[in-house]
Amino acid sequence: MTENAQQQPPATTPELPTQYAPAEVEGPLYERWVERGYFSADEKSEKPPYTVVIPPPNVTGALHLGHAFEHTLIDALTRRKRMQGFETLWQPGMDHAGIATQNVVERELGKEGKSRHDLGREAFIERVWKWKGESGGQISGQMRRLGDGVDWDRERFTMDEGLSQAVQTIFKKLYDDELIYRAERIINWCPRCLTAISDIEVEYQDDDGELVSIKYGEGDETLVVATTRAETMLGDTAVAVHPDDERYKHLVGKQIKLPLTDRTIPVVADEHVDPEFGTGAVKVTPAHDPNDFEIGQRHSLPNIAVMDEHAVITAHGPFQGLDRLEARSAIVGALRAEGRIVAEKRPYTHSVGHCSRCKTTIEPRLSMQWWVKVGPLAKAAGDAVRDGKVKIHPQEMEKRYFDWVDNLHDWCISRQLWWGHRIPVWYGPNGEVVCVGPDDEAPTGEGWTQDNDVLDTWFSSGLWPFSTLGWPEQTESLAKFYPNSVLVTGYDILFFWVARMMMFGLYAMDGTPPFHTIVLHGMVRDQFGKKMSKSFGNAVNPLDWMDKYGSDALRFTLARGANPGTDVPIGEDWVQGSRNFANKIWNATRFAMMNGATIEGDLPPAEQLSATDRWVLSRLNATVAEVDALYDDFQFAKLSDALFHFAWDEVFDWYVELSKTTFMAGGEGAKVSARVLGEVLDVTLRLLHPIVPFVTETLWTALTGGESLVVADWPSDSGFRDAGAEQEIETLQQVITEVRRFRADQGLQPGQKVPARLTLDGTALAPHEAAIRQLLRLQPEGDAFTATATLPVSGATVALDLSGTIDVTAERKRLAKDLAAAEKEKAQAEAKLGNEAFLVKAPDQVVDKIRGRLTKAEADIARLQAQLEALPAA
Repeated sequence: MTENAQQQPPATTPELPTQYAPAEVEGPLYERWVERGYFSADEKSEKPPYTVVIPPPNVTGALHLGHAFEHTLIDALTRRKRMQGFETLWQPGMDHAGIATQNVVERELGKEGKSRHDLGREAFIERVWKWKGESGGQISGQMRRLGDGVDWDRERFTMDEGLSQAVQTIFKKLYDDELIYRAERIINWCPRCLTAISDIEVEYQDDDGELVSIKYGEGDETLVVATTRAETMLGDTAVAVHPDDERYKHLVGKQIKLPLTDRTIPVVADEHVDPEFGTGAVKVTPAHDPNDFEIGQRHSLPNIAVMDEHAVITAHGPFQGLDRLEARSAIVGALRAEGRIVAEKRPYTHSVGHCSRCKTTIEPRLSMQWWVKVGPLAKAAGDAVRDGKVKIHPQEMEKRYFDWVDNLHDWCISRQLWWGHRIPVWYGPNGEVVCVGPDDEAPTGEGWTQDNDVLDTWFSSGLWPFSTLGWPEQTESLAKFYPNSVLVTGYDILFFWVARMMMFGLYAMDGTPPFHTIVLHGMVRDQFGKKMSKSFGNAVNPLDWMDKYGSDALRFTLARGANPGTDVPIGEDWVQGSRNFANKIWNATRFAMMNGATIEGDLPPAEQLSATDRWVLSRLNATVAEVDALYDDFQFAKLSDALFHFAWDEVFDWYVELSKTTFMAGGEGAKVSARVLGEVLDVTLRLLHPIVPFVTETLWTALTGGESLVVADWPSDSGFRDAGAEQEIETLQQVITEVRRFRADQGLQPGQKVPARLTLDGTALAPHEAAIRQLLRLQPEGDAFTATATLPVSGATVALDLSGTIDVTAERKRLAKDLAAAEKEKAQAEAKLGNEAFLVKAPDQVVDKIRGRLTKAEADIARLQAQLEALPAA
């Protein structure tokens, strides 16, 4: 359907309700959009593509403010591009979230007194799929509430058949290219989740522990080492010192007694040791510390594991069977009894790693795992940004990206879980190892078994930009919509997800990066800048605010706070303010329609327009240009602010108010203003639609009779500007604003009428006298007029007769009292700021506060003096 056909005005103007009720509009309107296929992307279309993938939320999740924020930004981008004529695909889907989902289902089993081992692997996985079907994915319904314009027909899940094929394909390709290997190394182990986790899934926080110094060896051959994890000493296989440390050169190569055991261990020299830290000697436990593991490799030390997967001590002796924390206390006690504790510091605050899923303290553990050799993949990911193939916005985030990809360690991709993509490797009875691709037959026969581990969740989500389009098949969708146009995501998953997608996309898609631009946003915080958390009591369910104020209000608040790369504070009163904005749009459009606002016919030529009409059209086109530039630079906060001030301040507060006089007069001028007002509202509603889609759709279809804003044209800057009209109306605004301020200062009510004489001859304001009188409630002067206050403003003079409205004597007394108080405040501030001793001792924020008080006092004095001068003599 052509745009002209979409915009034919209705035969009769529909009646809008007096108030906007979001709850009655939003749900049905969204379903109508989906039913009409507005969000469906056609790979056969000849339109240029615009593709964005949704950062796949966990299947266990629910919509939180972070989701709502991110989705609002993506929806705004895709709605605008759809209006601009692009074949737009916003790809939805969910992540299987291996650890999180398995934990949820295991907790359910625990309520039944069972574990996953009671069910067995296949039955447990069936149970997870059942849970997913019944309880998972509630976020999809919440996305509809928010207005997400995603193509629901293309919804994907990282465990569905097509994506599973993609995972198996790339695993086999990486394996064949010797970029995947199996090795025994130190990994981060969660004793609660019972799986390895990657470095970026470890959260570090300062915990109170203990630091104990322990004497190793006997007699002259002793060393003192300090540790926060005394329980690991049972697995020590050496003590290391620096090669140049003269204190210990006589001990290097000798064997010393390891306390509490019947073993002796060597003293080795290694440059990793810092001789200036502590005693300059460190215990070496290769099976339980990554740095110690490297020392052990260099010196061919044995690896002795002393804990099982539950972090329970397995070493023979009195500590066997104790939990690691119980063992720590028991071992320190035993060492103390032997006189081997040299020093104890308790509490000792130090950084400790915790599982990001369950918050359990992680345990470094030697384990056989699968790894990705990231060197060549990470180099390609870094070069793609350095070469300009991929842009990062804001640009200052590039350093953080390079710091990560340029220093990547090999990635541990195996997880000791049952829920997830099982590693496609089979082991034979005679030590055979076979990696199976999606088109290969798995080995069968006695003694062949598949690897028990599953892949890290980020392995499959790293394929998201192309696996969702059908890869490894060369589909029409892949040809049309890859690479993605833009990725919008939080800076907090730059390393988790973005770097993985860059590495896999460049590798699998022949050097073509997965997206052209990476747009990084911050985290949503409360109005005081504090992280939102249930434990802090400041977490907000966005559905509550959407229920109370409407989805548009939440969306506009979030977009208005979205400065690139920075965190976003939000409070309920701000959402309430955005609800008021939606109501303002509603009321202004309703007024316009009641006064015949229309888009029918061409706009009259400029010479037939009033200065007010030319001003608003000039400002409209300037706003279109400004908003376009800000969208292209992903400046959501600035473009939202520009739209807010143009719509509320210039259109609703000025143009609509100025038009009232024209409408009251009727005639040809009223018809012209009705057409201009229709044009302004048509374009303004289009500009606002990507951010506040529901209220704008309702109003625009009523105003224009068009099919839907979702498929309407995005407005373009016609190039019309009228600097003269803009200056003329700016002068008019100054006059009205100054007189309104004076009226308020005199205590006059906004609707209170006052006799006035206007001297406008020789100024551009002469044609606006009726509007000035209307907006300022100024009556004709009459025969008994007495000018008791005269205001020269912008070349015009406004004389007011206040004799019947205020008590001049009382007003002079009030103003004089306020003036004296302001002068006293000024004197006190000047005295403090002139005191050198005060300036030296006072904190900067206190000094700044005093300077602010001085500035305010000076402004108050000028204002009060002007008011006194404007009053007649008592």
